[in-house]
Amino acid sequence: MPETKTTWSLLIGLALLVGLLVIGVVPRLRQNAELVAASTAPDTGVVSVGVVPPKRADGPIDLVLPSNIQAIEETAIHARTSGYVRERYVDIGDRVAAGKVLAQIDTPELDQELGQARAALAQTRSGLAQAQASFTQAQANLQQARASVDQSKANEGFAGASAERFIRLERMELVAHQDADEKRAAFAAARAATAATQANVDAMQANVGALEASVAAARANVTASEANVQRLLALQSFQKVEAPFAGIITTRGIDRGALITSGSGTGASPLFRIARVENLRIFVNVPQTFVRSIVPGQEARILVPEYPHRPFVGRIASTAGALDPTSRTLLTEVRLGNEDHALMPGMYAQVKFSVVPADAVWVIPATALLARAAGSQVIAVGRGGTVRYLPVQLGRDLGQSVEIVSGLTGQERLVVSPPDGLKEGDRVAVEEPRT
Repeated sequence: MPETKTTWSLLIGLALLVGLLVIGVVPRLRQNAELVAASTAPDTGVVSVGVVPPKRADGPIDLVLPSNIQAIEETAIHARTSGYVRERYVDIGDRVAAGKVLAQIDTPELDQELGQARAALAQTRSGLAQAQASFTQAQANLQQARASVDQSKANEGFAGASAERFIRLERMELVAHQDADEKRAAFAAARAATAATQANVDAMQANVGALEASVAAARANVTASEANVQRLLALQSFQKVEAPFAGIITTRGIDRGALITSGSGTGASPLFRIARVENLRIFVNVPQTFVRSIVPGQEARILVPEYPHRPFVGRIASTAGALDPTSRTLLTEVRLGNEDHALMPGMYAQVKFSVVPADAVWVIPATALLARAAGSQVIAVGRGGTVRYLPVQLGRDLGQSVEIVSGLTGQERLVVSPPDGLKEGDRVAVEEPRT
């Protein structure tokens, strides 16, 4: 009986040993057989890859771009005259109408200059009046001298006629030679008197010309003095700092008694900054890919983080008409109303355009895209399982997928998660997608 138990124990142990050998050796033999079969197969070195076709993006595309909100008008207000701030009437946050007086400036030096300019104007006007009076007197004297010339010419004519008669009578010996000589002397004296009066007229004419030039110079001095007075009056009018348009005061840089200098040169701080916020504008840089889909008048939605449930609607007002050569983007201006003043200049916002691409846009898995030194590429499997690299131009990054705006026709089979070392012209085995 004990021998029977020992036999059975040996048989059971032998069976277990055989089972263990089968479990450990058979898989190894099968694996070796598969390796041998693979090494002798005609397609040795061909890797298997999964492929997907590109999908077309149907309908409009939402293009979201970052931007900053700006006032439709915003300007810095500088002083046009130097002096001291007498009074300040507004502060930051105040809404003002166009022409509203924002501050009053005292200008004592300018006031003194204006008084001096007015005195100089009165003096030049007096000089003009004196020059005009002298000119008028000279004209009267000239007229009188011309009348004397006419009288002298008449006397000369009479003396000439008398002398001619006496000369004829002298030839006929009807008068004494002395009487004829007296008539000839009288004619010569009349001729000399005429020449003298004519010379006097010429001198007076020259004097009238000089006085006329003096009057013109005095009038020019008056004009210059008047212009100087008007200039100082214009500067004096800038004692009142006025709002150029209706808006809100965003910056105030003065207090009463502050000394200010006119101008906006280097180092000059503005007195105020004013912005018109009833309408706003936003500048965005649209990528070159979507430039053909952006036209003035097109609607755009403004997304502001502070108003997650309120999209603001604006419209494209204009575009730059040329791309920035550095970023290859088109500067685009969007305008929107802000009647309730919910938005403020300087806010961050996103502008969303619903654009219809001018060309077909394809969507592929992000794992099918390769970033290489030559640019973005994908691997397509052609006939016979040969692979080729295709350069593509990217659109939006959608996370697990990306948009391709050029480089594909839609008929390609693209390799998903391509293995390392896959070269142009290599052959691959395409795995059928699982259903």
